[in-house]
Amino acid sequence: MNYTYQSFNMRGKSKIRPYYDLVANIAAEEMGHIELVANTVNLLLDQVIEDSDGATPPLNVVGSTGNPDHFINLGMGTIAGGAGGANWTGDYVFNSGNRKLALLHNFFLESGARMGKIRVYESTQNPVAREMIGYLIVRGGVHQEAYAKALSDLSGGVDVTKLLPVPEIDSDKFPDARKYMDKGFHRILYRFSPEDYKQIGEIWNGLSAIDGSDREVEDGIPEGGAVPDLAPVAPLYAPSVNAEDIEEIAKRL
Repeated sequence: MNYTYQSFNMRGKSKIRPYYDLVANIAAEEMGHIELVANTVNLLLDQVIEDSDGATPPLNVVGSTGNPDHFINLGMGTIAGGAGGANWTGDYVFNSGNRKLALLHNFFLESGARMGKIRVYESTQNPVAREMIGYLIVRGGVHQEAYAKALSDLSGGVDVTKLLPVPEIDSDKFPDARKYMDKGFHRILYRFSPEDYKQIGEIWNGLSAIDGSDREVEDGIPEGGAVPDLAPVAPLYAPSVNAEDIEEIAKRL
C-alpha cells in the first residue's frame, strides 16, 4: 500500500515518468508476494492440527502458538498484520510528496524487509518456508537495488548501491536463494503490464551491484504456481448436533 499510494499521488508523472513506472510496477509485484506469503502461511498452518485422539482438545495447539488469533478468530487464516498480531493500517503508508524522500523511505523498507527475511530463514528448518523466503530474499533484493539505483540517479552520481546488502550477508549464502540467483532472478525487473511501465528501463540498467552482470527488464510476470485449494478443518467448526443429546435434554426439561 505504501508504493501503491505513492504512485497514485505522484505529481508531474509525465515529467518523472520512469520513477512513477518504477514505484507502480514494484507495487504490482509486491501484491503477488502478499499472495505468495499468504498461501505459504495457510499451507503451513494447515499442517498444525492433526486428528485428535480424544485425549486432548483438537485445538490444544492454540496455547503454544505466538498468535492465537490464527485459530480463534481467523480460522487459521493469514492476517493483514505483523507477527505480533498488530494489524496493518494506513498509518504505515509514507507519502510525503517528495520524490527523494519517498524513494529513500522505500529503500529503507526493502532493506529492513531483507533483514527480517534472513532472520526468519535462519529461524526455521521447514523446507516450504525456506523455499518461499529464499525466493523473496532475491526478489526483495532487486527492489532494494532498484530504489538505490533511482536514488543514485537523482543524487548526482552518489552510488547508493554501495550500501547493499543490509545486513552484510550476500543472498547466495542461502541455498534456497542461491538457486534463484543461478537463474538470474537477481538482475531481472519484471514489467507487470503489457501496455504500461515502459520507462523502468531508464532506471533499471547498467550492471548488477551484486555480481556485475547486466541488469535487464523482462516483459511479463514470473512463472507462478497453482493457488492451493485448502480442505476444511473439522476442529474449526462446532460439532454437529447429536440426536442422543437432544433426547437427553428433552428428558431433563
